[in-house]
Amino acid sequence: MADAVVVGSGPNGLAAAVILARAGLGVEVYEAADSIGGGCRTAEVTLPGFRHDLCAGAHPMAVASPFFQAFDLKAHGVEMLTPQVSYAHPLDGGRAGLAWRDLEQAADGLGRDGGAWRRLFDPLLRKWEDLVALIMSDMRHPPLDPTAMLRLDPGIELRVARRMVEQSTPLWDLRFREDIAPALLTGVAAHAIRPPRSIPGAGVSLLLGTLAHARGWPVPRGGSQAIVDAMADDLRRHGGRIITGHRVDSIDEFDSVRTVLLDLAPAELQRIAANRLPSRYAKALSRFQYGGAACKVDFALSGPVPWQARGCERAGTLHLIGSRAEAVAAEKAVAAGDHADNPFVLAIQPGVVDDTRAPAGQHTFYTYAHVPNGSTRDMTEAVTAQVERFAPGFRDLILATNVRTAATMPAHNANYIGGDISAGAMTLRQSIFRPVPRWNPYRTPLPGVYFCSSATPPGPGVHGMNGLHAAHHALHREFGISTDPLDLLSARP
Repeated sequence: MADAVVVGSGPNGLAAAVILARAGLGVEVYEAADSIGGGCRTAEVTLPGFRHDLCAGAHPMAVASPFFQAFDLKAHGVEMLTPQVSYAHPLDGGRAGLAWRDLEQAADGLGRDGGAWRRLFDPLLRKWEDLVALIMSDMRHPPLDPTAMLRLDPGIELRVARRMVEQSTPLWDLRFREDIAPALLTGVAAHAIRPPRSIPGAGVSLLLGTLAHARGWPVPRGGSQAIVDAMADDLRRHGGRIITGHRVDSIDEFDSVRTVLLDLAPAELQRIAANRLPSRYAKALSRFQYGGAACKVDFALSGPVPWQARGCERAGTLHLIGSRAEAVAAEKAVAAGDHADNPFVLAIQPGVVDDTRAPAGQHTFYTYAHVPNGSTRDMTEAVTAQVERFAPGFRDLILATNVRTAATMPAHNANYIGGDISAGAMTLRQSIFRPVPRWNPYRTPLPGVYFCSSATPPGPGVHGMNGLHAAHHALHREFGISTDPLDLLSARP
């Protein structure tokens, strides 16, 4: 019989399972779908030979988070391929902002705003590892690695705070004199699917913007599935089991198991726990807010996207919206429950570094348009028009498309309530107090039951830290094991 059960095989569920198994426990993972991975899966959804990531595509956190630093994807056979340009932001007139991996090269391409870009990111870039450790904490304790606190420049937190205030208030335009740099920064902030001029949006732009110049925004050779497959292989090597095609409908199924970790949305815990949750906790969960959503549109192309602006052909990720003002307007519309006339579109073109994603000479291209939660609208035409705006002739390359509306996202991943791929609105309150305001956000009132999904700190992303923190608490409280999970991960057979 298993000592621990994990429900859900996304990156966080597998991270928790790997740590529990390495601690010597018998671990079983239950997954409702027929394949593992949650938001980190890869499949042929357009034409044979075209491999599309079903959600997460570029992975700055998969090479930067403490979990993956210790787990070491390379040692597990995963090849992370890093484009020269982490992300690009085309504008009308054949212009574009290019976030080159090299900060100096990026600044040199931003004209009069190059110095401002350098001053914004250089202090953060020099301390990026310590900043990641802090941001990837449970928001309540120091980093698991105590040396991070010792190494931390006492002034760096102040610098981060000042930049977050600047980029979340009307002061955000004072730093820049032209239009390319502010658009480039706003495109990253929009990853939060919130109005970019907000504390969460500013935090996202500073973290991901720093990583763009530190480790880059890599893609795994063969697709994101490679990441979770490596984690699953490690789990099995340490005695764990994975059961797919098994939808858990009641927490009672695991009454005889000592601890259960849930890589689930709060709504899913309410579904499977039925009336077992205390009323106060259940009410708190019911107040958990789900945010803006995504409509996913995949394309099989006969050739590379014909970007008008030079340099975009080298970017793994692109933000398609235009100016800062257009990005703000689009995200405000989504936050108000409306569809933007010109939607924000996040695009991934893995073929710039990975020739395994499509047949020779052809290209896999996939996009995410931001839409209101629960939207049933097929955004294929709107996305195509937005790409064509910056890449004339794009339509002529389309061989096939596949669309997944926001409303159908939960059928692919039950955690994506209404198409919210962040597993909860990234408001200021919910950036810290996820899923409910508790000192230990992972432990539920049910004996031995813990949350480990993106609905807990530090939030969404393929970084495994939600699972690591939850496993750490479960090991200590339920089994009396106080070993640092990073030490468990670093141990090699």
